[in-house]
Amino acid sequence: QVQLVESGGGLVQAGGSLRLSCAASGLTFNSYVMGWFRQAPGKEREFVGAITGSGGTTHYADSVKGRFTISRDNAKNTVYLQMSSLKAEDTAVYYCAADLRVTVTTTAPRYKYWGQGTQVTVSS
Repeated sequence: QVQLVESGGGLVQAGGSLRLSCAASGLTFNSYVMGWFRQAPGKEREFVGAITGSGGTTHYADSVKGRFTISRDNAKNTVYLQMSSLKAEDTAVYYCAADLRVTVTTTAPRYKYWGQGTQVTVSS
């Protein structure tokens, strides 16, 4: 069965950096667009960014553009979210998700598989 397991969350001070990882199993990893979403308490889940199966194209939400970078290692079936210049408003549970399409989508329901999430807390 497909599993997505996030790791790397934690507590960090504002202005700091953190790298999240998402290890995938049970799927042909390089066939999937991998997305990152986040959900803060009392808010809807929101798109953070995504990367195509080859890693050739990335797309980011305006709120994280220039601060976050998504990459993937298809040999390790892992996608990463490097977060820098973190702000208190980045505090949320971060989820990775997999979508069997060629192009990036920002819409959560279109992603078929989801991880359990990892908490990121940014203290101000």
